[in-house]
Amino acid sequence: MNNKEFISELAQRSGYTQADTQRLVNTVIASMGDAFEGGENVALSGFGSFEVKKRMERVVINPVTGLKMLVPPKLVLGFKPIAAIKEKLKKGGDAHE
Repeated sequence: MNNKEFISELAQRSGYTQADTQRLVNTVIASMGDAFEGGENVALSGFGSFEVKKRMERVVINPVTGLKMLVPPKLVLGFKPIAAIKEKLKKGGDAHE
């Protein structure tokens, strides 16, 4: 599902216009982005949680040249779905829900 399809489906289910729905989705995404930049985690009830994690620096080896390089530490974003979603995906899910 691409962004246009998502907005259309969400607008239809909520009863709002597509323009209002697009603004709402953009606001939610911007707010989440601001929280991530501040190093905060975001939990969405009934969906899961997004976590900002620090990946430590590490040494990697180029398999072709054998050259060792130091990869600096960085922040990465992880997602943990709720148990119900994990279980549904394990069972193959239902494509038409």
